Amino acid sequence: MNIRRIALISVPYLWLLALFMVPFLIVFKISLSDIALAIPPYTPTLDISGGWTEVRSFFSQLDFENFEFLATDDLYWKSYLSSLKIAFISTFICLLVGFPIAYGMANAPKEWQPTLMLLVILPFWTSFLIRVYSLIGILSQEGMLNQFLMWIGLIGEPLTILNTNIAVYIGIVYTYCPFMILPIYATLIKLDGSLLEAAEDLGCSRTEAFWRITVPLSKAGIIAGCFLVFIPALGEFVIPSLLGGSDTLMIGKVLYEEFFANRDWPVAGAVAVILLLILIVPIVLYQRNEQKIMEAEK
Repeated sequence: MNIRRIALISVPYLWLLALFMVPFLIVFKISLSDIALAIPPYTPTLDISGGWTEVRSFFSQLDFENFEFLATDDLYWKSYLSSLKIAFISTFICLLVGFPIAYGMANAPKEWQPTLMLLVILPFWTSFLIRVYSLIGILSQEGMLNQFLMWIGLIGEPLTILNTNIAVYIGIVYTYCPFMILPIYATLIKLDGSLLEAAEDLGCSRTEAFWRITVPLSKAGIIAGCFLVFIPALGEFVIPSLLGGSDTLMIGKVLYEEFFANRDWPVAGAVAVILLLILIVPIVLYQRNEQKIMEAEK
């Protein structure tokens, strides 16, 4: 029995070791290296055939100069702050948009709920890249949005939306809003309607019952949805690259340029390590929240 339990527990740990810890250690080692005009574009490289002397020489050449460089260059810490701001605002907008949708789905007739659920997850059946490219046609000056606003007479000339931060917010909200809707809906669908009836019988209006009963009891879904949006939005690369302009500063975009444009793998490795350390905080908080939910359900 103990052997079976150990074997069962070891599977996810081996998975994390192979797909998380090993790649992280490789990137961390690259971040401690120096740039070189070679393949791979960094030095030193480990040659085990040289024996223990070669191994000691290898470790002695590693340093933290790339991390010191990130601390002194404005581009990188401004990219981190800008990414945090964009991810936070996008998460808040997703909450404002997603909660009413999830609330409406949970209170819709039961025969309509599967159809509404299908409409929410339907965009996932299309390639993420195609969906982002479609926004270019919608948000451009000759796009559908500007044509519609001019048709109804709301504007007199096309608005400049594409290649701005507004387009990035629209892209992130459009892409990640289902991740906000689904956990909130899963929480609201389990809400006991008799609690709202009891609150109204005790003198609460529907608005007061909503804020005192519905919102607090849906807190678990709100927290899960916020984490599911904030974590991927923080390191987003495709959306700011395609929809954002030159002034759009996000760390995922900087990371890509360091790896593939500048070919400065050591600095890019340092950027990736710090980004991962920043993401660990919300990931750990999300896991603790999920654990509390599972314990409460038991």
